[in-house]
Amino acid sequence: MNENNDYNFAFLDEVSKREIRRAIIKAIAIPGYQVPFGSRELPIGRGWGTGGIQITLSIIGPNDVLKVIDQGSDDSVNAVSIKKFVHECTGVEITTDTEKADVIQSRHRIPEEKLTEGQVLVLQVPMPEPLRYVERSELKARKMHADSEYSAAWLLLYEQIMRYGKITMGAAYPVMVDDRYVMSPSPIPRYDTLKLDDADCLYLFGAGREKMIYAVPPHTRVVPLDFEDYKFEIEETEGRACSICGATGVFFDEIFDAESGERYFQCSDSGFCGKNAERNKSNATSNECK
Repeated sequence: MNENNDYNFAFLDEVSKREIRRAIIKAIAIPGYQVPFGSRELPIGRGWGTGGIQITLSIIGPNDVLKVIDQGSDDSVNAVSIKKFVHECTGVEITTDTEKADVIQSRHRIPEEKLTEGQVLVLQVPMPEPLRYVERSELKARKMHADSEYSAAWLLLYEQIMRYGKITMGAAYPVMVDDRYVMSPSPIPRYDTLKLDDADCLYLFGAGREKMIYAVPPHTRVVPLDFEDYKFEIEETEGRACSICGATGVFFDEIFDAESGERYFQCSDSGFCGKNAERNKSNATSNECK
């Protein structure tokens, strides 16, 4: 329990947390389905991922270990502020190590290290409706979900192929969940989309402004929308290596040095990069000793 008794454990009152947990249970029972919930007010602007924070506050316990990342970084303003807020109202342990975390809250990235059974990844979602690009009416979009009428979603991808010669959607790539619902996996890069399929962990998605919660339970079939002749493709990583830890085959941030005019790459996942760099340093020291 938190030492400061001026507020409830995990900030939200118990009734609010129970209501959010009920929505989470329903979302787990119907993978990919958007469950409405009464989004609560938090001392954080709604653009800061309040839906994800409310989920985290509702499921976290005193013995859990929390990791928070923003675009893969453990040290961004968003990530640091959320970690400080959750820690101050729960007292839970904070980590940057993915393997040690029980609950991971993320904005737009899935960690490089494979998540395991018992771990929960909470993703902040700015726009949960995958049909928003093709149908402005919320009522009509809900009816399309009910009827499994997703031809407009494929039409959007087809129009991109006709216009650009390929599918250009780089983030929030729509996926079919459990052969039933088309879902937006939050603005994660395409590189992360395939990690949703048959995962060992539980994925929870929270949209505070839109007041929706949805989930991908462990070992659920998740397939990106594509065509037989235009398959889903992830971002190109071949020939690239992290300038800090030397990792290859991971999702990179591209850095441009204005002074030298050169560009280089770094692991987007700062926790993974730090562990990998430390591992390489230990291996080098061991080889020198030999």
